[in-house]
Amino acid sequence: MPAERSPRLAVLIDADNASAKIVDGLFEEIAKIGEASVRRIYGDFASARSKAWIDVLAKHAIIPQQQFAYTTGKNASDITLVIDARDLLHSGRFDGFCLVWSDSDFTRLAARIREQGVDVFGFGEQKTPESFRQACRRFIYTENLLPAVTANGTSSTSNSLQPPSAATPIIKKVIGQMESEDGWVHLGAVGTQLANLASDFDPRTYGFRKLRDLVRKTGAFDLEQPDGKPVRIRIKPSGKKKSGG
Repeated sequence: MPAERSPRLAVLIDADNASAKIVDGLFEEIAKIGEASVRRIYGDFASARSKAWIDVLAKHAIIPQQQFAYTTGKNASDITLVIDARDLLHSGRFDGFCLVWSDSDFTRLAARIREQGVDVFGFGEQKTPESFRQACRRFIYTENLLPAVTANGTSSTSNSLQPPSAATPIIKKVIGQMESEDGWVHLGAVGTQLANLASDFDPRTYGFRKLRDLVRKTGAFDLEQPDGKPVRIRIKPSGKKKSGG
């Protein structure tokens, strides 16, 4: 039997409000989700803030949609992007949309797409409106897609936007919502519930690639993996200082 095809995705980028520096990380992230069948970017590429995208369009096969700024105060790129999104949605050919922008609030568009049973994956900076972030099935901060630069000028894989301790409350909340007789729950189930509760939860926001490493760093939880079984986690009992391995 033929292999199951990856989900078809439509990638729509607002060049006016997204940095070209994210492009490599962006498409690496999208490849984890599915196949970027449509790749379009919208902006006035004659303007200084969108010009940087010109150098990376061919590398990632992105089709530019030039929008001239005929009228001050009117964002033609936003309007054209929304029209294209609606047209692509009604074609019925896509399993998901990847919407890349930060400034504009496209909450209603994301909600409309999801009403059709199609997933929405949002990408934007931390300033992106919360309503849009939560309207997406998953939201990825574009700051997490940038390679970090160390003091000696080399690239690193860690971009810490918040300290690990900032993740403790939401992880505790999720564990508290899960049924358990002894307080232990599977870490994988916690990760799934975190994504359901907060679409923008991402261990990379706190400087870690894996949830397990983030949990251990907080110092607020015990971890164990008994007899090669799935990793379990519980809220550390009061007065206990060291987490399990």
